[in-house]
Amino acid sequence: MPGINLTREEAQERAALLEVQSYEVSLDWSNAPDPEAKTYSSATTVRFRANTPGASTFIDLIAPGVREIWLNGQPVDPAEAFKDSRIALSNLQADNELRVVADCAYMNTGEGLHRMIDPVDGEAYLYTQFEVPESRRVFPAFEQPDLKATFAFTVQGPEAWQIFSNSPTPEPHSQGDGTAVWAFEATPRISSYITALVGGKYHVARSEHTTKRGQKIPLAVAVRTSLAEYLRPEEIFEITRQGFDFFTEKFDRDYPFAKYDQLFVPEFNAGAMENAGCVTFREEMIFRSKVTNAAYEQRAEVILHEMAHMWFGDLVTMQWWNDLWLNESFATFTSFYAQTAATRFKDAWTTFANGEKSWGYRQDQLPSTHPIVAEIRDLDDVMVNFDGITYAKGASVLKQLVAWVGDDHFFEGVRSYFNRHQWGNTTLADLLGALEETSGRDLKEWAKLWLETAGPNTLRPVYELDDAGDFTSFTVEQEGFSEEFPTLRPHRLAIGLYNLVDGALVRTDRVELDVTGARTEVADLVGKARPALVLLNDDDLSYAKIRLDEHSMATLVDHVGDFAESLPRTLCWSAAWDMLRNAELAARDYLKLVLRGVGRESDIGVAQLLQRQAKSAVELFADPAWRPTGQAMLADASWEHLKASEPGSDFQLAWARSFAGTALTDEQLAYVAGLLDGSQTLEGLTVDTELRWTLLLALVVGGKADVPEIEAELERDKTATGERYALQARAARPTTEAKAEAWASVVDGDTLANHTVASVIGGFQSVPADKREELLKPYVAKYFASVEGAWNARTHEIATQIATGLFPTFVIEQATLDATQTFLDTAQPVPALRRLVVESADTIGRCLKAQETDRLAA
Repeated sequence: MPGINLTREEAQERAALLEVQSYEVSLDWSNAPDPEAKTYSSATTVRFRANTPGASTFIDLIAPGVREIWLNGQPVDPAEAFKDSRIALSNLQADNELRVVADCAYMNTGEGLHRMIDPVDGEAYLYTQFEVPESRRVFPAFEQPDLKATFAFTVQGPEAWQIFSNSPTPEPHSQGDGTAVWAFEATPRISSYITALVGGKYHVARSEHTTKRGQKIPLAVAVRTSLAEYLRPEEIFEITRQGFDFFTEKFDRDYPFAKYDQLFVPEFNAGAMENAGCVTFREEMIFRSKVTNAAYEQRAEVILHEMAHMWFGDLVTMQWWNDLWLNESFATFTSFYAQTAATRFKDAWTTFANGEKSWGYRQDQLPSTHPIVAEIRDLDDVMVNFDGITYAKGASVLKQLVAWVGDDHFFEGVRSYFNRHQWGNTTLADLLGALEETSGRDLKEWAKLWLETAGPNTLRPVYELDDAGDFTSFTVEQEGFSEEFPTLRPHRLAIGLYNLVDGALVRTDRVELDVTGARTEVADLVGKARPALVLLNDDDLSYAKIRLDEHSMATLVDHVGDFAESLPRTLCWSAAWDMLRNAELAARDYLKLVLRGVGRESDIGVAQLLQRQAKSAVELFADPAWRPTGQAMLADASWEHLKASEPGSDFQLAWARSFAGTALTDEQLAYVAGLLDGSQTLEGLTVDTELRWTLLLALVVGGKADVPEIEAELERDKTATGERYALQARAARPTTEAKAEAWASVVDGDTLANHTVASVIGGFQSVPADKREELLKPYVAKYFASVEGAWNARTHEIATQIATGLFPTFVIEQATLDATQTFLDTAQPVPALRRLVVESADTIGRCLKAQETDRLAA
């Protein structure tokens, strides 16, 4: 649709012309509790200067209708000026005042102003989500990060509500009709995408924190009233306090805003959003049932990630979205750094290697791989660039940079950067310049090799031995990613030598060095005895795929569970998984490796990832002829681990979930049913609300439960989450009717909320391997016939869910790849959609290659 996109050139032209001073935004949400009310009133006054009087420009607005436009006291006809989600502004003066009164839409897609009606109490809950270009759905805005301004919000809504924004919540003024008005003070100069408004009958817990610098920060945590019983605010406040002490000390400056609210809101698309002083989180982080420690660790990382943005992103903001990576990478790197330094999660770097870097390596090997500093031509480019390169690879490269320039020099440079650019906009060059000053390093070549090239490197140990088994030579060989991306980079890394000591695999020696070029000789290892296992990139300092030599691989197979530390074991797990995905390791061998070592895995987050990856190895990468054998091995092992787990432990819960997802035989499914109905019990295992849905979903997919059981479970859990689980279970029924119903509700209908769409898609794709031909293959043609229309008609969030979630990933055939190519050739989809389709098809190509490798290993 013309006008919804914005090009970089348009943004540059507008930034050169304008200096925006202030927004005054008045919103009337009085009708929000009525689910039939589709729009609300939005009245906005924007004051701005134009460097060239007489010039023309535009302001962005996505709205069902515009009632009034006044520019410098003169009326402007909305029918003429408001087109294609833009309001044309002509004959500008040096100083300008624009007033727009519009009818804006309540959304159910997690974009703009999202509204959810809680089925428990019928209350309406509202929140805004504006990154990247969605503030224009609530008020007219110059929607680009470098046109900062102050924002003063006034909201009218039900008097019983809580209202939050970037500024402290003022005392409401009752209107005498059951509504009240909240008039917020103006914010500092910030970008429109980090402004925020949240309203509803939220349950609020309040506290405050005085930092070591003496700054007193008011704190608040809020959830929907129906979730209040599950809120444990002190757990969240504890991480928050630890984070503020860490960041204010490391950055040597106070928190830049007046208060800090953390609001857990329904149907949120991302993990969280760094709105200045008013952070929104997905409410799934308020746990209704028992979760493992990995979930608490992940929540802590997200809390710290968003807090880091208060300085890096909110106080100092990127000029344009090509530096989105720097915004997100910095927050990701410092959040893990803060976890290890300031919280109880001391092994956070293991989680980083296990999760974040695996995501980065996976994304970086897709056909759509791109440099960390990506070419962002327009808003469409930004929307598909919230990926593993932007977050995980970027953070990994920052970790490498810190190892190269030194910890103290890095943070000294960051402090200089904040002091120099506070409340302004910057580019990558501004940060690199500050780091060059503090470290004395020339970072231009480093930036060129690490930030402006794509694809990962692979590092391999190559050595020779004498008769005594000592190294006579040792070389680290480095490979480029591909012919298209052949770059070899400088790596600061460690090589660890591991030996068995009293039954444990421990590091007995370590060498740290710079690896450059195709071959790097390691003289420090010559003359040393070959250990049981050689680990490149020990301590995970660099970003590179690693491979094990044959001797080390044999040690790993026999002793993967014997590592004394979690991080080196995780690096080996990651290398094995990457080898599987690259068809260098047979799926059956990977499964055997996991089953041999997962029972001795001490890190619950790693164990849960291995459970998921083992399932994928069997269902996606294994030779179809061997798949039933692999499924039986995995199901049997999961059942045995469940029964052997320590009662009440995280591992018991993790194995209960894993077993439910892998149960295969009638006997195993009967045991799952017994856990659900209580006829089977395990000491220490509480079959609570979330676990009940997991068990029921497994029974539905296995054909052992249907609509009556789903409806009975929904009666027990008549909540928004319960409704989504019920729809997911309905979509998961292994029948052609259930799949048709699910497909129609997502593709042909447009009433489902964002999280519901995701749940239905998840159920639709939940099909036993032996029924994919019957249930999923008919939708290959349907997908390619409908995806472009969905992309053009739906909002970005829903369109992306359809494009990626409904791609026929589980129809692993050459015919699916052929159909993909035909679609790309004939439809010529826009670049953003093309990228998502190509990425999805890459999984099928990898599966076919891996299946052939597995077949040859028979």
